[in-house]
Amino acid sequence: MKRHPNINKTWLMAWAAAVVVLGGAGLYAMSRSPADAPAASTEGEPAEGEEGAVEEGVVVLTEAQIAAANISIVSVTGGGGSETRLSGRVEPMVDARATVAASVGGRVERVLVAPGQSVRAGQPLAVLVSGDAAALRAEADAANASADAARRAYERDLELGEAGVVARQEVETSRAQSLSSDAAARAARARVSAAGSPNASGRLSVVSPISGVVTNVQVGPGGFATQGGGIAEVTNPARVEIVFTAPPALAAQVRAGSTMRVEGPAGEFDAVVTGVAADAGEDSGATIIRARPAGGGLPPAGSAVSGVVVTGQSAGGLTVPSDAVQTVDGATVVFVRTATGFRAAPVLVGRQAGDRTEILSGLTGTERIASANAFLLKAELAKGEAGDDD
Repeated sequence: MKRHPNINKTWLMAWAAAVVVLGGAGLYAMSRSPADAPAASTEGEPAEGEEGAVEEGVVVLTEAQIAAANISIVSVTGGGGSETRLSGRVEPMVDARATVAASVGGRVERVLVAPGQSVRAGQPLAVLVSGDAAALRAEADAANASADAARRAYERDLELGEAGVVARQEVETSRAQSLSSDAAARAARARVSAAGSPNASGRLSVVSPISGVVTNVQVGPGGFATQGGGIAEVTNPARVEIVFTAPPALAAQVRAGSTMRVEGPAGEFDAVVTGVAADAGEDSGATIIRARPAGGGLPPAGSAVSGVVVTGQSAGGLTVPSDAVQTVDGATVVFVRTATGFRAAPVLVGRQAGDRTEILSGLTGTERIASANAFLLKAELAKGEAGDDD
């Protein structure tokens, strides 16, 4: 793991940035650096022997000045760990692509879509006329009629049995025949439904099971579609995800819900792991990690991406955004929010993973600190020191 690098901005550049954003705002900063500040000082309390003095290493800012300087304030979070960089690709999700096939063989009467056309789930793609489908529908109609006749016969025998005209055994036999006929009718109706619910002439519509865009049409009017033969392909371009190939050992260290930083053709974005499959590689036994963006969309399917996942996180560790860590007079500090502005708090940093840095000591975890544009506070301290030297 790499240690957090010192920020190599010159005092002149930092001072100039602060003057541009904060100049003329009437700010006040103590001239002594946080490295020289007493460790036991308390926020907002006067230093010993100085009546009404402001704590050393403090930058006094109002809410309006903080907003004008675009200084973001974040909470210290738990974490820590090491980073692993992975290569991946944007791929369609399992339910994002459908190859629509004919459930029964038949002649293609009409094709209702063309490549590039958007369709919704259940929308007809083509119309077939099938002799097999007509036979299935006829069998279902006959089975329904037989079931209805058997049910009426049972009802009639039941009435005669209650009147003592027929024996109870005959009533039970009639009931069994009715139940058997109902079961046969249900099976026949299920076959008709699986075939696409053809009408009595054997005409049926082949429909899309998903919403999306037609990418390929494999039949034409007048052609013949065999049972199981392809009719069209439909893809939903919005249903895509990132698939990473990772070393097998990573399967035990990454789990669903873990966050990642992903870099794609259009820049960086955050992603959340949705699934981890160990030994999913066909030959290498590599781990497959699937992820979705935390917000916004993904690059087109097929785009190559790279991602960074944090592993080996410690339960009691603390992390802060890396841009919150500044170096003042050789001391590594973060700027902690106070009632009147910010206080430079010396910290000991550890490992850096992604865009976050581990804090080994100096913070309790309850603080709120300056993150983006924290270098402006460093520049303001330097301006205060220069004023005291004069």
